[in-house]
Amino acid sequence: MNRRFVVTGGPGGGKSTLLDALAERGNRIAPEAARRLIKERLAAGLSPRPDPVSFARAILDSDIQQYRAATGHDGIIFFDRGVLDALYMLDLESALSRDEIARLVQAFPYNDTVFLLPPWEAIYGMDSERDQTFEESVAVFEGMKRWYSRWGYQTVEVPRASVEARVSFILDAIGRQSA
Repeated sequence: MNRRFVVTGGPGGGKSTLLDALAERGNRIAPEAARRLIKERLAAGLSPRPDPVSFARAILDSDIQQYRAATGHDGIIFFDRGVLDALYMLDLESALSRDEIARLVQAFPYNDTVFLLPPWEAIYGMDSERDQTFEESVAVFEGMKRWYSRWGYQTVEVPRASVEARVSFILDAIGRQSA
């Protein structure tokens, strides 16, 4: 069984908070690359994001590094977004051919179950790393749902609930109580 699980969705759906809670319960996580890259750019006095293709390529490179770093780990690992998220961004910009995308999807497989956090206006907020509107978050969520399904993944929508309830939902879905 592939023990690499992706948690994805639109910006501001609670992914990072959920993954932090999973980590607090002893689970291994791989943080989102985009937020780190934006923080680094802001600290260097740059705009939060370069052009969309450069940004997506930087995220893809980081996600591939994280994926490879997890290769030696035999336990479960939860990824805050995955290689496919960056490939989606590159596809939107027509920056890669479908053959190149298919090759990368095959080279970096995750567990067939992908956890998708729906947009949730009650918890949505913009900050220095999240500059998308709630409507843009909804569009990203819908795009991720279609994108992962297109590549054969089963998306499981995580209910809008307390962080603890969401953690329990995911752990129950994979048949696990804690790390």
